[in-house]
Amino acid sequence: LVAKHPVKADIKKDAENEELFIPTRIEAYFNAMLHLIEAIASQHNVHIDVHKNLRRILESNSDVFGEDTETISSNFIKLEKDIRPGQVYGSRINGGKLKEAQEAVSLIENICLKDLK
Repeated sequence: LVAKHPVKADIKKDAENEELFIPTRIEAYFNAMLHLIEAIASQHNVHIDVHKNLRRILESNSDVFGEDTETISSNFIKLEKDIRPGQVYGSRINGGKLKEAQEAVSLIENICLKDLK
């Protein structure tokens, strides 16, 4: 992924940069996971295109992640709908949500990185 997608790898570096504002880091985690999931899906000739379609596309192409489809989808949706809006667009900024984001990212990465060719 790093060699093929150096800009996307930089997104993850931003997410892990503790000097950056928490909402910036959460947004970076969200984008990094979208690109990582897309990289795996593209190996199966499946393209996400728009993050709002991720769950529907993965469920209709369950061969991409197999039994891990729900874990990928639910953790990405958690980033997208539960964590990101309040932190990036709202005023509920806190380190607890950053930790939740990091936990979701860890689950997604563990699955995706084993499938990355």
